This record gives sequence, structure tokens and C-alpha cells, in this order.
Amino acid sequence: MGNLHAKGAGTGAKGAANTSISNSRDSMSNAATPSPVEQATFKWVIDGFSSLLDKDQGWTYSNVFELMGVEWYLKLNPKYEVSNEECVSLRLELSQSSVKLDTIFEASFKFMIYDQLIGKHKVHLGNHSFQTASTSSAIAFMLPLKALRQSSRFIVNNSCVFGIGFIKVATIKVNTTLETLFVRKMNIFNEAKVYTWKIEDFSALKNPSHSPEFEIAGYTWIISLNPSYDGNSLSLFLKMKKTNDVPKGSGSLVEFALSIKDQENGKDRKYPGRCQFSSKHHRWGWKKFISLEDFKDSSKGYLIKGKCCIEAEVAISGSSKTEYSM
Repeated sequence: MGNLHAKGAGTGAKGAANTSISNSRDSMSNAATPSPVEQATFKWVIDGFSSLLDKDQGWTYSNVFELMGVEWYLKLNPKYEVSNEECVSLRLELSQSSVKLDTIFEASFKFMIYDQLIGKHKVHLGNHSFQTASTSSAIAFMLPLKALRQSSRFIVNNSCVFGIGFIKVATIKVNTTLETLFVRKMNIFNEAKVYTWKIEDFSALKNPSHSPEFEIAGYTWIISLNPSYDGNSLSLFLKMKKTNDVPKGSGSLVEFALSIKDQENGKDRKYPGRCQFSSKHHRWGWKKFISLEDFKDSSKGYLIKGKCCIEAEVAISGSSKTEYSM
């Protein structure tokens, strides 16, 4: 098959009655030379920790907090299953209030479970590029829940302290284009419709030639045919007319197929595509749909006594919206 071408003109969980969750932020002064230790720390004290363990498996969210000029929140799952073992796990999330299309936050940090007796905290180092398409860090598997329960250092008076220490957060400005594609389920209301273009005298066609206009799914279309694209091939394109009907910054996801009918054997030459048509890119198809040698071979049934039949099958299966960072 030839190549397809375009051508254009958290919400936080509530604790049990006897469970309290408190947050604290410890910010260090900004020195001229960065320290190898974290520059800012968020501590999350969960009092009545056993009550949290009595709940079903799932994530508990901290409040949103601001550190290093960015808003975040921490997630805790004390029963995350890893290799059939429940594991105390943490995850850092970029708050939606800090998500910007033109900004990436390159962050280095360490997750912690605080040792409340001798200061030998459980630490897991991490780093992540937080951005529009990736607002969650990898999950940090801190230690098995069984080991945490048996410890006298991490749980004291039914209280457990978790935290995140930021080592570095670099803000990077980028030029980003974000496209959101909405795909519909196919049903009787948007099922494919077929248009047939009967050509009575192929030799009389211009280079290129166009079918009469036809309407499918609220849009006007034409089939564009080049009977001798490079001297050796025939090209076929589906073209959307009246592209002003498509709002700026949006597109229509079109499922289509172009075919040359085999008038003798029923073995049509057919290629499918799933492409986005917009005001800038309103024509999709194949430059080398079929070789002229094959097309003119009468045994294949495509061209019979100068006549051929081109078919377009078209359906709208979705739409897109494009945003640009300034």
C-alpha cells in the first residue's frame, strides 16, 4: 500500500472519626550555592494511622501545598499491592492550578517516612518532568506494610509522618501545541456513506481532475484524481470543500476509504485512512494509489473500454481542538 499524504492550503479522602491528618511545611533559606539537601519540605502527619489502615485499599490525598513557587499535593496508599505484598506507597502530583501549557517543571525530590525515634528516615529519591501531559510522578514503594506495622520507629502513638523534600525545581518555558482528540462511537447516526464517481472516458481527464461535489455528514467533498502523477502512477485524494465550516483551531476526524472498482472480478483496489481534516489540511490521500500499468491492465478490471469507477466511503468519527502556548 502507498503512503498516506496530507496536502493543505484531587479531592482528599476524609479520615475516620478518631483520625486526624495534619500538614506542615519547612522551608529552608535560599543560599547563593544550592545545598545538596532539600530546599523545601512538606511534612504530612497522620494521627490515628490504624484507622486509615482499616479502610479499603486506595489513595488518600493531602491538601494542596505550595513549595518552590509551585502547587503540589502528596498521595499515600498504605496497601498498594506489589508482587502480592501490600506496600506503603507515595506519589507526588502537580496541582491543576500549576499546570500550564508552556511550562515544564523539572523536579528532583525525595519521599520520606520519618523515623520518630532515632532519625533514620526511610528515603526514596525521585525525579520527574511535570507538565500538561504528565502531572504524576512514578509511584515510590517505600516499604512493606507488614514491616511498617512491626516498626516502633515509624509509628509512634498511632501516628505516622510522611513527607516530600524538594532538592531542585527548575522551571522551563516551552512553545507547546496541545491537541485534544475526541473520538465518537460509531452508530446509525454517523455511519459511513458512499459516493460513486463514474468516469465514462478516462483518456479525456485533465491532470488533475475532480469529481462533482457531494455532501456527507454535513460537509461538502470532492474526489481529486491525477491520472499521471509521476508518469507511472495514478493518485487519489479526498478533499473537503468549504473549509470555513471548520472552526479555527479545530479539526474533524474522518474515517474514509478510496477505491477503484474492479468491474470484472469484484476485487477492488481499496485503501482506508483515518485522518483529521481542517482548514489548513483539507486534502488527504495517496500520491501513488496504483501503478498505471496495473490500472490499465484490462484483466484486472479497473479500466474497461475507457470507463472506470471511483468510490469514496466517508464517516465523521471525532473532532479535535488545538491550543497554542504564547
